[in-house]
Amino acid sequence: MLRTFHAIKICRTKKLGGHKQKCGSCGKVEISYNSCRNRHCPKCQAVNRERWIKEREAELLEVPYFHIVFTLPYELNELAISHPKEVYNALFRASWQTIDTFAKDPKHLGAKTGMTAVLHTWGQNLSLHPHLHCIVPGGGIDEKGEWKTPKKSAKKARRKLKYLFPKRAMSQVYRAKFMAALRQQIPIPQNIAREIMNKDWVVYAKRPFASPKQVIEYLGRYTHKIAISNHRLVNIDKGKVSFNYKDYRASGVNKTMTLKATEFIRRFSMHVLPHGFPRMRHCGMLASKNKAKLLNLARKDLGQRPWVKKKMTWQEIAQERLNINPNKCSRCKKNTMRIIAVILPMRGPPQIKLQPNEDF
Repeated sequence: MLRTFHAIKICRTKKLGGHKQKCGSCGKVEISYNSCRNRHCPKCQAVNRERWIKEREAELLEVPYFHIVFTLPYELNELAISHPKEVYNALFRASWQTIDTFAKDPKHLGAKTGMTAVLHTWGQNLSLHPHLHCIVPGGGIDEKGEWKTPKKSAKKARRKLKYLFPKRAMSQVYRAKFMAALRQQIPIPQNIAREIMNKDWVVYAKRPFASPKQVIEYLGRYTHKIAISNHRLVNIDKGKVSFNYKDYRASGVNKTMTLKATEFIRRFSMHVLPHGFPRMRHCGMLASKNKAKLLNLARKDLGQRPWVKKKMTWQEIAQERLNINPNKCSRCKKNTMRIIAVILPMRGPPQIKLQPNEDF
């Protein structure tokens, strides 16, 4: 957490180094400092987001996609704070096992499907609210290598399929899968286990996206989100921070919340993930080891071109996706900006010391 806060603090300052550019046409000189590239930083996700979306765009199938959200009961929040890696790993594992179980069932699909999952741990007011946003294609690959679509009951045969699998049945399977996955890693206090096993867990299943284009638009909004972005901050004054949020208990009305700076930092710190923990994962036929085979089998059966992995530089992404030309002069508007000097960063660990018994 301290490293994350330190990175955000020095982001795009001379401490991280940078470069000096000069326009060959009008002579204008500009200095650009490097970003921290921390995934929790509100200013460093644009290029990563666009690169990730571009890669997902190349994998899209011409089929309906479903949005499913797996949520953890609030009773598990204490364990999520003390054992985040174990709890969130169990969330990913249980969610995919639930989808995979229903997909392989001949009553529903009888095929191997895929899933792209994105972990969010926050609510609008920065409270802890772990949940997993999942995008699942409407179908899968069977043993013959052919694409299969979800089966409809006779009652729903004339209507569009609203949900991929039954929500209530999924919530019960998800609860059992999660408890089994978490118990393999850490002990669960008996009082917590008893309470959460006696309540209904939430699996929110939305209607399918209207088109693959909508999937991309959705991914662009959700994939590289952080707990709070700069545009939601209203005021910072006298040791207090004010920010906007949506109150979903009041039909999504926009409100403003003011917190002490220490409380604001405490809430933000709950959403700093363990070092190296992947918050976006691909499962089934969308997993890295399966794409070349299973994904291309699906694309072939659906009459689409084979999937091929492509790489893009940050300059290409800036121009194509963000409409930013790094070589364009802000004064004369010509593409004649050139690097004339490199500013070396200040090396070394974060200048933050914390005593063993000191509270953050």
